[in-house]
Amino acid sequence: MKRGRLPLTAMRSFEAAGRLLSFSRAADELFVSQAAISRQIRELESLIGKPLFERLHRRVVLTDAGRSLLNQLSVSFDDISARLAAVIAEPVTRLLRVSVEPSFAAALLIPRLNQFQALRPEIDVVVDASLQISDFRGDEIELAIRYGATATSWPRVECRHLFNVMLTPVLSPALIDGDPPLASPAELRRYPLLHDFNRDGWARWFEAAGFPEMAQQRGPIFPDSALIMQAAALGHGVGLGDRFMEATELEAGTLIRPFDIEVPFGAYWLVAPDFSALTPAAAAFADWVMKEFGSRVPASKT
Repeated sequence: MKRGRLPLTAMRSFEAAGRLLSFSRAADELFVSQAAISRQIRELESLIGKPLFERLHRRVVLTDAGRSLLNQLSVSFDDISARLAAVIAEPVTRLLRVSVEPSFAAALLIPRLNQFQALRPEIDVVVDASLQISDFRGDEIELAIRYGATATSWPRVECRHLFNVMLTPVLSPALIDGDPPLASPAELRRYPLLHDFNRDGWARWFEAAGFPEMAQQRGPIFPDSALIMQAAALGHGVGLGDRFMEATELEAGTLIRPFDIEVPFGAYWLVAPDFSALTPAAAAFADWVMKEFGSRVPASKT
């Protein structure tokens, strides 16, 4: 029988009467008359072409067909009732905690997060912008966006590659206002160089530019690339940025690239303990992150 033609009201009346072995008690449970229960059951018996009850003096007994149908209907109605209760108990909104490196959060995630909220308004994303690497235990964080040299930078997790970081010098046009044009990478030494905590970036860039002797260990040090870019935009010196990360500032002209030379410097990764075991909210966010930022390569187990 097609699902759209199932006699649901009659089956509900029969299930109650069969479970209680009483038409009158079924009527009380369903808040209808005993006559209505009897009519619904007769119509169901007529439809299937066999009796469901033996009608004895002041009591009813299920037939074999009645017992078979009752067993199935009771289980089905119990499952429907449990699922309905679970749906009602689910909160309207879901909180999703994501650990994100501050530079990625500031440059890329926050400017685009409203797009995800428009797609999935029932999910409230809690952005934990921190350099500390989550171990996914006890802090309710389900996903992380992290910077690292390779996919093996974190043990016992799965990583999906987002994009490679390519470092290139960026600075405020106000910093060089009135100065002669920069004709050679060596002339960057006119200005303070802004470093991350290990100072490796400038050494690698000057080597790629053909001036390894120009690498210096002087200049302000910042714990995060977002702070380096802020200092560069304020005209405090020259920082090393990524064209994708700094696209907004480069397009607006608040930062400029004096040279086209770039050097690879690690990558950003989407990290989870097990992508196949994510909650629906986390899976939806992971899919969006990969479409928005990623190169869509398969997950690699580390």
